[in-house]
Amino acid sequence: MPQLTFILPHWMYWFGLIAFPLIAAFMYRRQRLRPPAMMTSLPIAYFLWLTGGFVGLHRFYVRSYWGVLYAPILIGILYANFRERLALDGVSKARFDFDGSQLALDRAQAALDRGDADAGASLTQAQDAVAAAQAAMDAAVQRLDNWHTLAFGLAIVIAGFLLIDAFLLPRMVGACRTREAAQAIPPDLLPAAEPAPADGLRYPWFVRLIDAINTGVGHFIAYWSVIAVFVYYYEVIARYVFNSPTNWAHQSMFLMFGMQYLLAGGYALRVDAHVRVDVIYGMMSRRAQAILDIITSVAFFIFTSVLLWTGAVFGLRAIRVMEVSFTEWTIQYWPVKSMIAVGAFLLLIQGFSKLTKDIYAVAGRGT
Repeated sequence: MPQLTFILPHWMYWFGLIAFPLIAAFMYRRQRLRPPAMMTSLPIAYFLWLTGGFVGLHRFYVRSYWGVLYAPILIGILYANFRERLALDGVSKARFDFDGSQLALDRAQAALDRGDADAGASLTQAQDAVAAAQAAMDAAVQRLDNWHTLAFGLAIVIAGFLLIDAFLLPRMVGACRTREAAQAIPPDLLPAAEPAPADGLRYPWFVRLIDAINTGVGHFIAYWSVIAVFVYYYEVIARYVFNSPTNWAHQSMFLMFGMQYLLAGGYALRVDAHVRVDVIYGMMSRRAQAILDIITSVAFFIFTSVLLWTGAVFGLRAIRVMEVSFTEWTIQYWPVKSMIAVGAFLLLIQGFSKLTKDIYAVAGRGT
């Protein structure tokens, strides 16, 4: 199999973090508006053909079980690649043995030139060893070529199947839609309605604005988790199918999840998802809970204010020097470190929103 040399460009990484959630949200809402009889989507079918077609995912999506034909071919590719890696180790060992025997031959030839008495016998032995090492190395190289050819041939077979399916996919999707129209769609497969907001509209406008901001941020960065599926999917395929592990997949997702963790703090507070011990708190009335939250909010605002200040200093220092990572990928670190202050700010303003709701609860004015 040919090796992959793709390295994710920095601009594509940052652009993807912005564009992917927008595209994903658009596709989700578009799918929700589709009639129940048209749940199968041609764009999704082609997307599965592009990303997972080598295992027949597009076939299974349109309920065509001919996709099972892809599985044994893929297993053959994986096995051939495994044997190719072993053969590559064998070539390295054979080349090492050949170099050692060649060195012994050079020494024996030098001894013969100096007129040593036993040089002739040593030279003959060295020549035999070189010949044997050469034969072993040729055999190892041949085994490597054979396994490489097998893996490449099976890849061509899958590529041929995918090329054929690229033309057949619209017809397969149409047939699947016809079958869907003739049967009732199970309720659990129908798009779920958006839950109604838990809060009423009698809170001040800035509370509703803060809630809307953190809700939007939370929904936006939630789609980042889907990016990780594709990146690690590419890493697995590149490593085990093409013998080409990346130097950027793990780091890119490590940084992405770090930013997601920081930015999701405000949304987690908005939906009351932060971890806390509420054995006694859960048995209190809403008004008693609000009073306790108001009292303990002092510690919350001290913590978030310090986090905001130190995060801003930390981020500004990184921006000032345009800090990048020390790895081979050299991705920009300053946008990541800047998210500390942004996340702290979102958490802080959501704290003001919650404090306002607690005050309203104590006064008996909210919902």
